[in-house]
Amino acid sequence: MFNVFKLRAAMFIAGIVSILFFSCGGSGGDDDSIPTLNTPTNLVLTATINGADPSNPTGNGSGIVTFNFSADNATLYKISLGNGEIKETTSNTLSYTYVGAGVQTYKIYVSAYKGDKFITKDVTITIKINSTLLWYDEFNGTGAPDASKWGYDIGNSGWGNNELQYYTNRTSNVIVEGGFLKITAKKESYQGAEYTSTRLLTKGKFSFTYGKVEVRAKLPSGRGTWPAIWMLGDNITTVNWPACGEIDIMEYVGYQPNVVHSAIHTTSSSGNTVNHKSYDLTTAEEEFHVYGIEWTSTEIRFYVDETLHYTYKPATYNEATWPFTKNQFLILNLAVGGNWGGSQGIDDSIFPQQFIIDYVRVYQ
Repeated sequence: MFNVFKLRAAMFIAGIVSILFFSCGGSGGDDDSIPTLNTPTNLVLTATINGADPSNPTGNGSGIVTFNFSADNATLYKISLGNGEIKETTSNTLSYTYVGAGVQTYKIYVSAYKGDKFITKDVTITIKINSTLLWYDEFNGTGAPDASKWGYDIGNSGWGNNELQYYTNRTSNVIVEGGFLKITAKKESYQGAEYTSTRLLTKGKFSFTYGKVEVRAKLPSGRGTWPAIWMLGDNITTVNWPACGEIDIMEYVGYQPNVVHSAIHTTSSSGNTVNHKSYDLTTAEEEFHVYGIEWTSTEIRFYVDETLHYTYKPATYNEATWPFTKNQFLILNLAVGGNWGGSQGIDDSIFPQQFIIDYVRVYQ
């Protein structure tokens, strides 16, 4: 019985082995008939900025960048362009035009694929992008400002700041001549006020969301003057200030000569806002300077003569800190006195004083 049992066991095992052999033996085809997915290797990536040279490393402003890449065993490339856009190509080159405003930095990732196997390499580029001129006034006419572009705030309500002037649209207070807009503050009795001036705005005529603003101007002098280049939200009549958001591109108080100011007012901080920065400018009253902002979906950058001096970028984004997702309009004015401009009194001997603007340009 023992030997028979062993024999039967051996036959059973042999049968199992035989079954396994024939089940796995296949047709005996060539190994090359089964695709082999090898991971690409030796990925090389370069980025060439159009017009870049040692004196202009960020390029000629066209925003065009050519990417060249290659890898062994790669059949497809995916390029993440650093701005949320992704391209795919089977070639070894990609030319792309970035849009925006100013000098921008992007981190680009290129992945070389074969099947589901891939390797990745990155490169960081900094490029200059010239924007399209969206709206402008060069003040090349003669007489009143262009009524298709500018309107007026009229009166002496104090304008929320206890200002002392009466704003008018008279040519004695505002005129375009010699290629400049001239806003003149005067010491005179008018409609119950002791000073007159002008406040121009584009409300109802032009507003925009995101872009670049440049204003070339020469500032008045003397204690009591308060010129400003600024912006307010179109929705101010429905949500009121400061929920509409205020962007102060430039403010200047005459009792503090040669220091310009930029600020942001929102529901989270307004009036004596914590969101502000000053900039020393020794020729603010004697020479023209360019005051500007670059406004994006995440931050507002403030410039004087293309020098960045302040960036507003809140830690969290909500209606209280970032109402700047809607259209804003432009304002140019020269106030007299007020909570800030008149905090050191007014020197009546300085009048008349002029706020002179060469141009206003908005790019997008």
